[in-house]
Amino acid sequence: MIPQLVTVRYRRSDGHRRRLFVPVLPVALVLSPLLPLAVLGAVVACFVNGMPPLGALRGAGRLLWALPGTRFEIEDGPMAFLVSIR
Repeated sequence: MIPQLVTVRYRRSDGHRRRLFVPVLPVALVLSPLLPLAVLGAVVACFVNGMPPLGALRGAGRLLWALPGTRFEIEDGPMAFLVSIR
């Protein structure tokens, strides 16, 4: 299952908390013209590192499949980020 919504919560240095909801499908549609360039870069990177491109594609697919339900938090001094993927 592909993630549908990414929620980003962050605390600014002044203590205010913010929450951003990022829908995955509209963002993917807006960025889709860049997809051929990203695929070409990934294939070149695979050949440079001696990795089979299909193996990298399989790994990316497994990562995408595991994303829903993932949460991670980054805290650095007064700033903090919490990202949850649904």
